[in-house]
Amino acid sequence: MPTPILVVDDSAMARKMLIRALPANWDIEITHACNGIEALAAYRKGKADVMFLDLTMPLMDGYSVLEVLQKEGLNSYVVVVSADIQPLARERVRQLGAAAFVQKPVKASDIEIILREYGIAL
Repeated sequence: MPTPILVVDDSAMARKMLIRALPANWDIEITHACNGIEALAAYRKGKADVMFLDLTMPLMDGYSVLEVLQKEGLNSYVVVVSADIQPLARERVRQLGAAAFVQKPVKASDIEIILREYGIAL
């Protein structure tokens, strides 16, 4: 059975680049979201065992998504994907429950390392 993956970014190009960086042999079903509101709706429909989440988006940013997930006790493996590499941003997303942080532009090798650390068989 494919793993439900949610790719959340307001940029279609960024979503495409991230999807290209995912392991080719990983059995997945990908859902896209352009903002945090769409991301939470997709999560609630079971589309996000693993979520790749941008921080800066309109309507609802990635920080707010993480806050809702934490507050409601929702369980998803969240990898934050952001150009904001400041230590405070990294620390804040960790406190909000993100499992990992990847800098944009995403490298396939970085994604694979993170997934293997999580225990996902590729």
